[in-house]
Amino acid sequence: MPSPITQRGILVGIDGSPSSASALRWAAKDAAMRNVPLHLVHVLPAVVPTWTAATAVPPMPADVSRWREADGRQVIADGVKIVEQTPQAQSHGQPEVTSRLFYSPTIPTLVDLSKEADMLVVGCRGRGAVDRMLLGSVSSGVVPRAHCPVAVIHDDAESSDERAASAPVVVGIDGSPASELATAIAFDEASWRGVRLVALHAVSDADLSFGVASMEWSATMATAEQTLAERLAGWQERYPDVAVRRAVVADRPAGRLLDEAGSAQLVVVGSHGRGGFAGMLLGSVSTAVVSAARTPVIVARQH
Repeated sequence: MPSPITQRGILVGIDGSPSSASALRWAAKDAAMRNVPLHLVHVLPAVVPTWTAATAVPPMPADVSRWREADGRQVIADGVKIVEQTPQAQSHGQPEVTSRLFYSPTIPTLVDLSKEADMLVVGCRGRGAVDRMLLGSVSSGVVPRAHCPVAVIHDDAESSDERAASAPVVVGIDGSPASELATAIAFDEASWRGVRLVALHAVSDADLSFGVASMEWSATMATAEQTLAERLAGWQERYPDVAVRRAVVADRPAGRLLDEAGSAQLVVVGSHGRGGFAGMLLGSVSTAVVSAARTPVIVARQH
């Protein structure tokens, strides 16, 4: 496996695709804004021979090997150029940039490198991905397994940059530990960006059933709103510069998050919610949001 990154920062996986370029521009802006290093990584998967174990495996032709390495180095060079030409990064000052090329399995390599990163950024689809695919194999592979928060950036994330500059950050809150981490990330991102935060909380099935059965719907919702306010109180003290709009909904948390995403610049969700079990890699809400949102999405993950 690859050696660890020596200086923490934002790690971005690039492959030369349009989605990768969008992810890189987003990562460059975030790294410059925070004044942290930006690590560019391009992985050339090892070529798996199709011969049987009983057959002698001829070495890869030298010209093919050289072409693959040249192509990989060009992807890195193009990536560095994209960072240099990103206006938002220039306005904050260019981040420190490092680049590395690996010959190894893509997903395990990025997952391993994420142990030493503050955030991993990937495009929603990579080179060769079919247009109708919601998520590419790399993004769908690293999001449930990474050891740090993962930002998934869609191809058209830059199409509304002017609107997005003042648009809010949206976070889904359900009281789970992953949700608490998502809240921390969301407040931090909103503070750095100088925008308001929309905190959305869905009433649990148990609370909802109790409210309907006892005809105390208003009381149930009022309790949920009070609970949300209490969960946010400490964070609002820590980030007094962030204005917060609280929203309590009775159903469809994924759908409501996607509705809010339409007018947001960033959505933050937990890796799995209060209904998730220990072995669950990714919850149903986070899966739906990261797959369907056109807005950048950060999935809160940690070691």
